Amino acid sequence: MHAAASRKEVIVERIAIIGAGLIGGSLALALKQAGSVSEVVVWDQNPEHMATAVTLGIADRATLELADAVAHADVVVLALPVRCLSDVARRVIPYMRQDAILTDTGSVKGTVVEGIVPRARAAGIAYVPGHPISGTEKSGPQAAFAELYRAKRCILTPVASTPTQAVEVISQLWRSAGSEVILMDVLKHDRILAAISHLPHMIAYALVNSVSNYDQYSESVLEYSAGGFRDFTRIASSDPVMWRDIALENRGAILEMLEQFEIFLAELKADIAGSDAERLEKFFRQSKLSRDAIVCSSAGAAKGE
Repeated sequence: MHAAASRKEVIVERIAIIGAGLIGGSLALALKQAGSVSEVVVWDQNPEHMATAVTLGIADRATLELADAVAHADVVVLALPVRCLSDVARRVIPYMRQDAILTDTGSVKGTVVEGIVPRARAAGIAYVPGHPISGTEKSGPQAAFAELYRAKRCILTPVASTPTQAVEVISQLWRSAGSEVILMDVLKHDRILAAISHLPHMIAYALVNSVSNYDQYSESVLEYSAGGFRDFTRIASSDPVMWRDIALENRGAILEMLEQFEIFLAELKADIAGSDAERLEKFFRQSKLSRDAIVCSSAGAAKGE
C-alpha cells in the first residue's frame, strides 16, 4: 500500500481529506506539489467548499458521501473543528479499509484521543493523532496554499495502540509537506499549546472586546488603531467556531495558563498603580530578554545552526 519514503516519490496512492478548509486544503496542495500522493479526495459539509477545492486543484475529486470519500483511501485526514472530530471519526471508521490509517489535525489532543482511540482500536484501524503548528486567520479552501507548512512543526501524539509503521507513514507525509515532525505525549501537547497558542488567542479576543467597548468617547477608538494593535490582534480574526471549540476542549490547560497570565497582569497593574519605575523596567526588560531569545533561537534553527 505505502511506497518508500522520499520527497519525490509517492508515499500513499490515495488520501481522503475530510474538511476542505485552510488546514486540509493546504495539506492537499503541499502533498500534490511534492508528488507524495497520487489522488486527493475531499469531503466537506459545505458543498461550495468541495466545488471550490476541485476548481482550485486542491482535490482531484469531491464527494457528498463520507463513505465514498474514505472507502478506498490509504490515509484519511480529519481536518475539522476539534469538537466534531470524534463524531466524524465514528462515522468514517466503519467504511475505512483495514490497512488504512486515520489521522487528524486538531489542536487539542486529549479529548480527541479519548474519543477516537477506542473506536479505532475496536475496528482494527491505525490512528495517528496529529497537529500541524501552522495556520492563518483566514479560513475556507480559497485561503489554502501549499507553503503553509514549510519550515513549521507538526506534532504527532501516538498512543500505545498506534502502530509504528502508521506513525512513520504520517511522518513522511508531513515531512514531504515541509514540516519538522515531533513526537510528543498527549498531555504535554495540550499544555504547551495552551501556553503558546491558545492563551494568545484568548488574550487577543479579550483585548479587541475590551478596546471596542471603551466608552469614554463617542466614536470607536479602534478607528485609531495602528500597526502594533493590528499585528497583535490579527489572530482575533480567526474562525470563532474553531476557537470556541478549542476553549472548551482544552479548558483545563487554558484555565491554568489564564491564571498564570492573571498573576503577571496583576503584578504589572500593581507596579503601574504604585508608580514603581524600577519594577516596571525590570518587568519589561525580562519580557524583552525572553522574547529576543525566542527570536534568536528561531532564526538559528531556520539557518540550520
